[in-house]
Amino acid sequence: MSNRNVALYFAWNRPDEANAQLGILDNRWATIFEIRRVNWPKSEHLAGPAKNQGIDGTLEYHVLANYQTFAQRTQAWTENPLKIVERIAATQTLLDEEFLSGIDTLIVISLDSWRARQTAEPQEITAVKAFLANPNHSIFVCPHHDVGNVDGLAPEETIKRQEAELLHHGDRAIPPQQRFGTFGLSLLTGLGASVRNRFGLRPAHEPDGSPSPIEIAEDVDRFGTLDGVTTLNLHMHLPHLEPVNEGAEKFDVLAQQRVDLSAPPHPFVAAGNDRFNAILQAKHGVFGGQLVVCDATAWWSSAGGLESLEQLWKNIVKRPHRSECRC
Repeated sequence: MSNRNVALYFAWNRPDEANAQLGILDNRWATIFEIRRVNWPKSEHLAGPAKNQGIDGTLEYHVLANYQTFAQRTQAWTENPLKIVERIAATQTLLDEEFLSGIDTLIVISLDSWRARQTAEPQEITAVKAFLANPNHSIFVCPHHDVGNVDGLAPEETIKRQEAELLHHGDRAIPPQQRFGTFGLSLLTGLGASVRNRFGLRPAHEPDGSPSPIEIAEDVDRFGTLDGVTTLNLHMHLPHLEPVNEGAEKFDVLAQQRVDLSAPPHPFVAAGNDRFNAILQAKHGVFGGQLVVCDATAWWSSAGGLESLEQLWKNIVKRPHRSECRC
């Protein structure tokens, strides 16, 4: 058995997310009530007074519940407890040297809304840089989508653009604008490896409804992360992970996922793209350890492709400790 010590770090400010004004549609999580109404009867297991029908109910019973399978599998494979922490719950837990001690595999789930403006502090960036100097260490930075970003568009084009994005991904529980991941993106920028999590694209699926195979750059998979992995998940709105600025020279595209071309039009597809970057990995020599960027739902159990996802998880949490990767 691997003796890896794994941590899930949820980068949100939970009270801020839970108390977002319901009169404002943009940049907040849907309430349980809204999810039930839009997805009836699929989500009726969330009905009743025992389940908080507000945003906090969504965070607890919809979002965090989706990570339980990963947590259970990880503890079984490593025979170590999985450390699960929310950045701000009752108090703040910094991603600093103290937190990182005793961990060798860190997964940063950056499901924090842009409205909350969670950003990595200087001491956190310093601690993560030191953590990544160790060749046995791995960090996965996982923002979610950036839906409805209308920066630079004329006001008369705003609703038209946001409607096109909504019709493409098809999830009516998503507001016109729902941007996630300021903490994760700021951490990557602090590491000198900037990335944008653009759009919310609907991934392609097979005729039987299963996820379509991903395209893997096997020659750059030096840690064996995707050994035996064939698909990811079918979450309705997945981001195109685009290295930008100084990050443009520091990442390899480890895996791409095809867009569902039967879905309504999307500006990204109209620009000539039929696939998006699903997994990025820092190039050899950028850091001593492994830095990967993927979507926050890559660790979910309810968006399809679970058997292949479990292989991905196993590859990550059972990676042997060694002084160097297979380069």
